[in-house]
Amino acid sequence: MTNFPGSAVTFAYRPACVLRASGPDAWTFLQGQFTNDLRNMSPGQAVYGLWLDHRGRVMADSHVLRPGEGADFWIVSVSSPAAIIARRLEDHIIADDVVIEDTTASWLGVSLIGQGVGAWCAQAPRPGLLFAGRRCAAENREWIFLESASAEVDAAIAGARRASREEIERMRIGSAIPLVPRDIGPADLPNEGGLEEAAISYSKGCYLGQEVMARLKSRGRVRRALVRVAGAGAPPAVPADLWRGGRREGELRSVAADPEGRGYSGLALVPASAAAGGSFSLASGIPPSLDVVPSA
Repeated sequence: MTNFPGSAVTFAYRPACVLRASGPDAWTFLQGQFTNDLRNMSPGQAVYGLWLDHRGRVMADSHVLRPGEGADFWIVSVSSPAAIIARRLEDHIIADDVVIEDTTASWLGVSLIGQGVGAWCAQAPRPGLLFAGRRCAAENREWIFLESASAEVDAAIAGARRASREEIERMRIGSAIPLVPRDIGPADLPNEGGLEEAAISYSKGCYLGQEVMARLKSRGRVRRALVRVAGAGAPPAVPADLWRGGRREGELRSVAADPEGRGYSGLALVPASAAAGGSFSLASGIPPSLDVVPSA
C-alpha cells in the first residue's frame, strides 16, 4: 500500500452534522427537500447541496451519501449544525416513513488536502465515510469516521503534515468557497454566494425553495455577491460592517491573517456592482482599508 502522499496535508476536526436517514421513504423524502439531484447518486458517492427555507434562503449545507446498495442515507456537514438540519427535515415529515437520527457526537473527521489524496483513499477499504470535500480548489477529501476507529485512521495518515485551522481558512478563502452558514446563511440566497453551480439542480422536481431558484435563474442576477477581499492591518472580528461613501454597503464575514503579517484576506458580501472591484472601510468616516479582489 502506498504511503500517504508526501505533499498533502491533514486537518482534524469534529463534523458539525452527521445524520442518518432511514426508512422506506428516505430517498423520496430527501429528494423532495434537497436542492441537488439524488437520482444519479450511485452507492458510495456523495452529492453536495443545500437545505433552503420557503423564501429560498440558505438554512444549511451538507453532502448526502449512501455507502452501499440498500444502505441508509447519511447527511454530513463540516459546518452546518446538526440541530438546524434535523429540525428543518423533521418539520416537513408528514406522512413519510422516514426516521432522522442525530449521530453527530459519535463521529470525528479529518480533511485530506493535496494531489493524490483521492487515489490514496481508493487504495484500500477505509472505515467510515469518504467523499470529495470543499475545503479549497485543490484536490481534497473528507474522511468521517466513528471515534472507535481513531487509532486506525491515525496510523493510516501517520507522518502527514497537519495543517492549522488558520491555514485551512486561507485555503478556503483563497478559493472563494463560502462556509455555510457563516458566509452564506439564513438571510442570503445561494446565488449570492456563487453556489448555484455546485449545489442547485434546475432540472429535478420540486423542493422547498425551488420556485425562488427558478425565478433567480430566469432573472439571471442577484443584487449582492460574495467576493474575496484583501485588507491592511490586523484582521477585524467578524462579522464586520463595510462602509463606502458614508453608507453601510456590505459585510465582512470570514477573515484569515497573512502568515507573514501582511494584512489579511477575507470573504465579504457586497453589492453586485462592486464585485468587479472597489474599496471599503470598516467604519463610517475613516479611510478605506480593504479592497475587493477581482475574480480571475
